[in-house]
Amino acid sequence: MKTIIIDGNNLTLEDFIEVVRFKAKVSLSDVAKEKVVKCRAYMEQLISEDKVIYGVNTGFGKLSQVKISLSDTSKLQENLLKSHACGVGEYLDEESTRGVMLLRINALAKGYSGIRLSTLERLIFYLNEGILPLIPEKGSLGASGDLAPLAHMALTLIGIGKVRYKGEILDINDVLSKYGIKPLDGLLEKEGLALINGTQVMTSIGAIATYDAFNLVKLADIAGSMTMEALYGIIDAMDGRVSQVRGHAGQIQAAENIRLLTENSEFITHQGDKRTQDAYVLRCLPVVHGAVKDALKHIKEKVEIEMNAATDNPLIFPDYNVISGGNFHGEPMAIVFDYLKIALSELANISERRIERLVNPQLNEGLPAFLIKNGGLNSGFMILQYVAASLVSENKMLSHPASVDSIPSSANQEDHVSMGTISARYAREISKNVQTVLALELLCCAQAIDLREKKRLGKGTKVAYEIIRKHIPFIEEDYLLKPLIDKMIELVQSNIILQEVENVVGKLR
Repeated sequence: MKTIIIDGNNLTLEDFIEVVRFKAKVSLSDVAKEKVVKCRAYMEQLISEDKVIYGVNTGFGKLSQVKISLSDTSKLQENLLKSHACGVGEYLDEESTRGVMLLRINALAKGYSGIRLSTLERLIFYLNEGILPLIPEKGSLGASGDLAPLAHMALTLIGIGKVRYKGEILDINDVLSKYGIKPLDGLLEKEGLALINGTQVMTSIGAIATYDAFNLVKLADIAGSMTMEALYGIIDAMDGRVSQVRGHAGQIQAAENIRLLTENSEFITHQGDKRTQDAYVLRCLPVVHGAVKDALKHIKEKVEIEMNAATDNPLIFPDYNVISGGNFHGEPMAIVFDYLKIALSELANISERRIERLVNPQLNEGLPAFLIKNGGLNSGFMILQYVAASLVSENKMLSHPASVDSIPSSANQEDHVSMGTISARYAREISKNVQTVLALELLCCAQAIDLREKKRLGKGTKVAYEIIRKHIPFIEEDYLLKPLIDKMIELVQSNIILQEVENVVGKLR
């Protein structure tokens, strides 16, 4: 099994997915170990000199002016975790939880947090063994970090809380007993704060949604290309010269994908063959999809910066000083995940309009109403468009930016917060809705193509069509559609359509 070396600086989105989705192991680099040890030694030197350091020998937030005696500094860290573990709602799924742990490990590996190497290695042990703390998804303001959810993660290190382990929910101590080990015997100065002061919950959830979005926009190119064929779409609008004179990279890439996917198709037309130009949802397809591609490029760049960021407070610079700053503030992620929400929503918006064009007999170039024979007795795919419309409407509500909201906390000491974890959670929900809308469009595409005169499909669309038909039959008369929809969503989520298409046509852009 692949092992990802963690050094705090070089984690990519692809490596992140290897760990959270495909369960690659992680290991600290030797340089990271040295940095962690050096930072801890400097921390202990400062403690021995009785330096006043926020969160080490002071209270937290508005209580930062309260000095804590040296004899209580360990108790302070335990109290911090217990008092902050106030998360509510459903628990994060396994992928998001693994991502939270990985990102916190990577941040701590940078060597600016003051944590002991043994504490960090225990968290790595949990991740590698699949010991996943139950982390409630709600309760973070996205500034001072994801305090509440991360506190639930950190408590399991000292034997408090439940975890997912091999498909069961168990007390952490019962799991550790299987390995013949005990939880950590408390936390030392700064360690509790080091474990919870960061943006790793929002970044984990949003990073997964970002990765999946790259596949979704390519799948949208496939679905859009199939819809073009089903509606005798005009390929001229995809001419590379049209995109080049505007200059946006995403539009150029989307148009190139569509030309590649529909290569040799007998369904595709040229301007003047059947009509002069297509409606916007076909003619402007590369413009809209391309804008999403460009957005994702920017979002990924910002996510990868944050994945390798030190987001603690205070930060410990060995042999120099301890500095209280604001790196825990989630605004950089809040804004880009709001951007992600908008970009993903547009993929679904234009897809739903393509579905409408496929099922509407006034718009679908001679196909039967709602893609079914003997309409009236049969309603066909009428309600698929309803479902898509419902989902895109929901996306519009979820796309309202969370980052423009702020409610002061900690007696107004923490008087501006990002709400970035809400942005990330809603981006994830929108991503799921987009998967479903694209699945519905693909169902309609395959049905529409089978209702046409038999012709040759494009180089790439033929592959997608054959995968769909391998699992989902043509509908002759009204049929219970829910199992077929579920199967189509499963195909979309498995990414098999995109993978098989790319095996034939090469990597889409």
